Amino acid sequence: MREPRRAGVLGSPIAHSLSPVLHRAAYAELGLTGWRYDAFEVDEAALPGFLAGLRDGTGEPGSWAGLSLTMPLKRAVIPLLDEVSATASSVEAVNTVVFTADGRLTGDNTDIPGIAAALREHGVTSVESAVVLGAGATASSALAALARICAGEVTVYVRSAARAAEMREWGERLGVRVRTEDWGDAAKAFEAPLVIATTPAGATDGLAESVPERPGALFDVLYHPWPTALAAAWTARGGEVVGGLDLLVHQAVLQVERMTGRTPGPLAAMRAAGEAALGV
Repeated sequence: MREPRRAGVLGSPIAHSLSPVLHRAAYAELGLTGWRYDAFEVDEAALPGFLAGLRDGTGEPGSWAGLSLTMPLKRAVIPLLDEVSATASSVEAVNTVVFTADGRLTGDNTDIPGIAAALREHGVTSVESAVVLGAGATASSALAALARICAGEVTVYVRSAARAAEMREWGERLGVRVRTEDWGDAAKAFEAPLVIATTPAGATDGLAESVPERPGALFDVLYHPWPTALAAAWTARGGEVVGGLDLLVHQAVLQVERMTGRTPGPLAAMRAAGEAALGV
């Protein structure tokens, strides 16, 4: 590999991103002293020009290894790439772009295996059924991960008929049996052996009092503020809790491996850096 190499995270807004903290910690642990990882404020309108500049050398200077993508770019980037992995295609979302030696841009999705890896780390390797709270982009990635570990039905709690239809369609595409329920009945969700909350901050706070005496496992994809009211109630009842930082670190480890070619990625060092940045 040529030195120095560059990578970065694109999105809008981007100032809050922990990706630079995690990737820089990985480079330090791997001894990649010539590598840089920066954050760039890029929206959908600016994305084509930004990528074109990296391809032809008129944009940000450097020898590029890869990019991380956050909202709202995960779908907007797809037509701008030379190749997209089957994993990313399955949910029409790319969060990782790798620059190949011949200048091609290849897209992948590390959120899906990241969800599975975070669950596996907490001892959740298979379940008979599961619940997903919410119906956004993360919910479709959660369904894709559940396709690997859930033997039975996945119940998705949503706020609108349109969202319900979307999630049933994703289930058909991903080979997951999906049943949808109204968000107003979400308190019933917590009898499932695995609950994945994919909603924005505060959306599940009102459900915290509904956590049963002996809950199963909760995967709450938020990492700030942490713990969420739901995660705190779940922990108080003795249930297993997987947090958003677990997902963030596991998907970032996979990005580091793909961009640097070094395996295994330094999970412990990246987690420690993330915890220090969040003050947890």
